[in-house]
Amino acid sequence: MAHTIAFAELVEKQRAADEAHARMRKLRDAYGPPTQTKWSDQQTTTWETAWRAWRDLARDVQAALTAYAKQEDTPRQEIEAEVKEAVGREDPDGNER
Repeated sequence: MAHTIAFAELVEKQRAADEAHARMRKLRDAYGPPTQTKWSDQQTTTWETAWRAWRDLARDVQAALTAYAKQEDTPRQEIEAEVKEAVGREDPDGNER
């Protein structure tokens, strides 16, 4: 039996991906552009780990959106827009979008 995806699950997955992306951006901003600043091995490892976490979470969101849209027989773009609206107008840093 296939797993039924709840809309709230999509929202939580999107929030987690957004938070991971914000962490990655903060690290990049703190370390400076890698093409202009020499990162230490630790900085490189930390950023790559954050990037992989964001990439994996974003991939999971995309797969869940597709599965949910199919489950609900609704266009995927419509579901994606509803999830983004449900996530809210604040980014993970608490700033207005």
